[in-house]
Amino acid sequence: MSLRIVRIANFVAPSSGGLRTALRELGTGYLAAGHEPVLVIPGERASDRDTEQGRVITLPGPLLPGTGGYRVLTDKRRVSRLLESLAPDRLEVSDRTTLRWTGVWARRARVPAVMVSHETADGVLRTWGLSEGMARRTADALNVRTAHTYSRVVCTTEFAEREFVRIGARNVVRAPLGVDLVNRHPALRDPALRARHARADQVLLVMCSRLSVEKRPGTALDALEALLRRGVRAVLVVAGDGPLRARLEQRARERRLPVTFLGHVADRTLLGSLQASADVCLAPGPAETFGLAALEAMACGTPVVASSLSALPEIVGSAGATAADNGDSFADAVRLLLGRTEGGRRQAARARAECFGWDAAVSGFLAAHDAVAVTRPRLQEGVA
Repeated sequence: MSLRIVRIANFVAPSSGGLRTALRELGTGYLAAGHEPVLVIPGERASDRDTEQGRVITLPGPLLPGTGGYRVLTDKRRVSRLLESLAPDRLEVSDRTTLRWTGVWARRARVPAVMVSHETADGVLRTWGLSEGMARRTADALNVRTAHTYSRVVCTTEFAEREFVRIGARNVVRAPLGVDLVNRHPALRDPALRARHARADQVLLVMCSRLSVEKRPGTALDALEALLRRGVRAVLVVAGDGPLRARLEQRARERRLPVTFLGHVADRTLLGSLQASADVCLAPGPAETFGLAALEAMACGTPVVASSLSALPEIVGSAGATAADNGDSFADAVRLLLGRTEGGRRQAARARAECFGWDAAVSGFLAAHDAVAVTRPRLQEGVA
């Protein structure tokens, strides 16, 4: 039976990366499986259009100060009326805070609803300055309410699942995200692009990340500085934008660090070529529960150094390296990877990424919705 799966998310900026990618790929997969995905997100103005990922409805939402472009859905009445008019068979929510009320709406409407945990609550709270104990207690209280509100909680890794296991939640299911293994490939490596950013004797480091507090982008600059102190000729290219960009640029100028800030790279092929042309990609965010940008880099054959506090050690495995959240530790991990042969480290990165296709991700998420692929009859060739 075909299901109308209404998906709703906040904190989706026009230039956001991981969440926007996940929403697009899952919606495309749901549609291909014979279901009717509808995505509801905030934007500058109202719109309603059919896309490759199904129907996408944008409702006006105010900008959230200090976030570099994130918008939120604040008009609960308008969102409620829209949900009622859409009459979903399933509801999928990608925000555990400002949209948790939709779980209550779904319960009253008798619509099975899942919340997708895209980040750990205690991890985000720690990055905003709360002590470990306070962050854990606050996260536990939040997660108890979340688990009670929704039919299921979807976690993309064991790492993400732990904070719900800790509170005894019994409605948690695991469903990984994925990576585009066709459009992210080592063949995107571009010698001319690499030469534009680094000389032949330099190590090219790349970080693809939103430049915000929870992503800890400053650690990448710390790592570069540590490598330069040790005599490693290295440069860093940063693809991404966010509220910390001006501060990071100022720091790079003051310390004369060889850093290029590209801002948001809208051309996905160009971004893939950059990832494929790097020697090592850095993923310093300690609250990541999956890390799509890191996995994309690995699909391009580039190994990743990731925060040991995030879920990425579970994703990169032995094909990458992990580090404590400081520049010296990240520099050590970079040198560890560079100590391997280039062919060996690139082959290992690609092989690891091939464990995470989007087909498996879509199947996992549909299973969380108790949905199956719908077989559609094939039209005869030439028949409209």
